[in-house]
Amino acid sequence: MININVLPADTYTVINKTIINEEDKRLITMLYQPIIGYTAVSLYYTLLDDLEKSDIMSDELTHYHLMVSMQLKLDDILVAREKLEAIGLIKTYVKKDNINQYVYLLYSPISANDFFNHPILNVVLYNNLGKKEYEKVKDYFKVPKVSLKDYEDITASFNDVFSSVRGTIENTDNIISKNSNSVNVFNKIDISLIMSSIPKNQVNEKCFTDDVVELINNLSYIYNLDTLDMQGLIRNSINEKGLIDKNLLRKNCRNYYQFDNYGNLPTLIYNKQPEYLKKPQGDNSKWAKVVYTFENITPYQLLKAKYKGAEPTSRDMKLVESLLVDQKLAPGVVNVLISYILKVNNEKLNKSYVETIAGQWKRLNIETVEDAMRYTEKEHKKLNKLVKDNSSNRKVVTNNKKEEQLPAWFNKEQEIIKTTKEDIEEIDNFLKELV
Repeated sequence: MININVLPADTYTVINKTIINEEDKRLITMLYQPIIGYTAVSLYYTLLDDLEKSDIMSDELTHYHLMVSMQLKLDDILVAREKLEAIGLIKTYVKKDNINQYVYLLYSPISANDFFNHPILNVVLYNNLGKKEYEKVKDYFKVPKVSLKDYEDITASFNDVFSSVRGTIENTDNIISKNSNSVNVFNKIDISLIMSSIPKNQVNEKCFTDDVVELINNLSYIYNLDTLDMQGLIRNSINEKGLIDKNLLRKNCRNYYQFDNYGNLPTLIYNKQPEYLKKPQGDNSKWAKVVYTFENITPYQLLKAKYKGAEPTSRDMKLVESLLVDQKLAPGVVNVLISYILKVNNEKLNKSYVETIAGQWKRLNIETVEDAMRYTEKEHKKLNKLVKDNSSNRKVVTNNKKEEQLPAWFNKEQEIIKTTKEDIEEIDNFLKELV
């Protein structure tokens, strides 16, 4: 992804690449919104409204127009735009100049059938909605089965009704049609390595088509598989014609994942911070290195490290998963939150304590690791001051245990203060007052 600094004066034009009907809007609200959120959906509809004067192409508008009409900061609009891009609803082009000119291409959502059979979108929707709500939504789109076993097809064909005509007409290009855009996932699987590992007499030369390679990368993403994992699964999914059976590959990947994860389906706890929320590289400071670490490990890896390599308890796993799924915090932000709470709460993840702070962070729209670290540092200074005042400026140690270091991003000159049980209650009350 190319990062370009967008200014309010930068212009944009919306081009409609499809036909949007009421059913499409229903799909966006019911299937896409639980994944990308209300703000991104609102931006999509705003861009659609910009086409009101012309169904095909809008006038040239400024991003300030978007800020005013949506009553949002430009940064929030750009995050929403990237979500629409990631899920395939828009494509963005830019022409750089003193005032950059953007073109936004609008696409239709994919059909409900394609959505529920998509290896990534289907699983993410399930995780975001939960089983009960997911089944409700899925039932809404199901078509009742009608048996035509005892019926005869008597449908008329075209030539039964119309007679042939003479003459030719040239093909016409650029006629608007219904178009959807694909969801792109970074290719992390080494396809050439897999191809070279399979004996040539076992595979057809058409085995690794573009759609098969796309499926392999999608499955590797959602099930957190690397090239070596996929190598064996692909070999076990080759049919008698030497082609990859896509349904069998899906099943094998799912079974492999469930075997390793006690029968559970994948969750967002194994995902890292999204690329669009990461800090640009180039800064070699200690602060930047900590940011990079939080951005490039998963909450599961962090938990496992805290457990000294042992498997985290199911209780802690569910708690962290709820932060990702229910509170919709970004994985890197969850890493900061968990690290901080373990340090200040005697290595305990108290559910109500965690959810109180998570709720506050969500309302403050904290999405990046840097924002989470800066806010945590600021709040910790407040807590330190509170404890100092209540302890008459004396240093205390919780349960008479040895002093521990705070997370690495805090100022090393800052006096480290531990709390008694009573002081912990005061800190909890203070945090509740913050929200």
